[in-house]
Amino acid sequence: MSNLQSLVQKAHQSGDYNQLLQTIPYAQTLGVRCERFGNEVVFVLPKRDQNLGNPILPAIHGGVIGGFMEIAAAFHLAIFLEIDDLPRIVDFSLDYLRAGFHQETYAECRLTRQGNRVANVSVSAWQKKKQEPIALARAHFLLPIKDQ
Repeated sequence: MSNLQSLVQKAHQSGDYNQLLQTIPYAQTLGVRCERFGNEVVFVLPKRDQNLGNPILPAIHGGVIGGFMEIAAAFHLAIFLEIDDLPRIVDFSLDYLRAGFHQETYAECRLTRQGNRVANVSVSAWQKKKQEPIALARAHFLLPIKDQ
């Protein structure tokens, strides 16, 4: 069993996936958290001044939103697929729909297609209303080869 699988297994047992996120320095820098509600996992980007791109609005930096959504997609795969290591990003497309204001932001992921080596994930990020996303993303990941 790999270190990632061990961490995921512990997270499944405890219901706390935040220790898993602590393995990625950029996730720590952004303050990304993960909350589980039954079979659903929601990623949270907390309200932090260091994540601002436009202090006049104030609005979250677009790169922070993109990084948050990419982290969410990769960890969604780590949580729900039995993989030995984090998947590698192949392609990431992001549509900004509205300003991400200086408040907590949430992301939910959905595995849209999985093959032996590639997985496609769609990500929706919102703030006040889930029905009003601030950004939508599509991520394509190369899955690690499973040990025989």
